[in-house]
Amino acid sequence: MDAEITKIYGKRLRVRVCGLCWDSDKLLLVNHKSLNNTNFWAPPGGGVEFGETLEIGLKREFLEETGIEIGSLKFAFGCEFIKDPLHAIELFFSVNRTGGELISGYDPEFQVIQDVKFVSDDEIQRIPADELHGIFRIARSASNLNLLSGFYNI
Repeated sequence: MDAEITKIYGKRLRVRVCGLCWDSDKLLLVNHKSLNNTNFWAPPGGGVEFGETLEIGLKREFLEETGIEIGSLKFAFGCEFIKDPLHAIELFFSVNRTGGELISGYDPEFQVIQDVKFVSDDEIQRIPADELHGIFRIARSASNLNLLSGFYNI
């Protein structure tokens, strides 16, 4: 694990909010070029700041990363990721787009956003598994994310 990742996130619990935003049958994904120079495709989201509600945190993350404004948050499922030195609790919400323009935004936590786009199941299947968020090992496809409920270890 890269020393910088350990310095930023290591040895502490991180609470993240993530949003499932659809354009017909395509899911919005963000491609992060992480600190260790690999691609990482995931639904938009990020860490909740101290004193920030989950809703405000998710709205902030969407705007920062994608330029899209969201509303109608509905809890979908949760997951936990533990791989020393990282430990994250992730809460996924179904969201509706209410405004904004789709852009490749920014991630203030030292990751560069390479791309932001609505992606079909077929396109997701062509992304190497190690470059996809771990929830795709559970759901197997974007459309199956809508079938998940409960809590998963990824």
